[in-house]
Amino acid sequence: MKKHTIAVLVNNQPGVLQRVSGLFGRRGFNIESITVGTSEEPGLSRMVIVTTGDDHTLEQVTKQLYKLIDVIKVVDLSANPMVGRELALIKVNAEPTARPEILGVVDTFRAAVVDIGTSTLMVQVVGDTEKIDAMVELLKPYGIRELSRTGVTAMMRGNAK
Repeated sequence: MKKHTIAVLVNNQPGVLQRVSGLFGRRGFNIESITVGTSEEPGLSRMVIVTTGDDHTLEQVTKQLYKLIDVIKVVDLSANPMVGRELALIKVNAEPTARPEILGVVDTFRAAVVDIGTSTLMVQVVGDTEKIDAMVELLKPYGIRELSRTGVTAMMRGNAK
């Protein structure tokens, strides 16, 4: 099993996300993350989907995606050099005595404190999935109160489109 990051260019229409995610479910493919937003083309949206499976299954899903009327283009980003990023907001217990240690972790990861409460800190971190996972693990001992992650968004490197 291999991790795949695919970009799907679709018409910006109601129900497209449901049809795409339903196709994955019917094929027994788990979606690890999905991000959707407008693209550079008016009227089109780009979905970036991270999933795991073998190459044959991915090929089958790609063929099935092209059968959906609103799908314009499907690209396996992970088959090429790519840049992938995720954003996470992490609210952690932070009594004043623990704050210097937590701020050391924040600085190490080039993250940012975006909110300070009387007994909490909210940290924003941007990076690849492994960086986010590592920061979450280091903050767990302090007590994570809340965690929100965007999912991966990605593009191919260089001039490729």
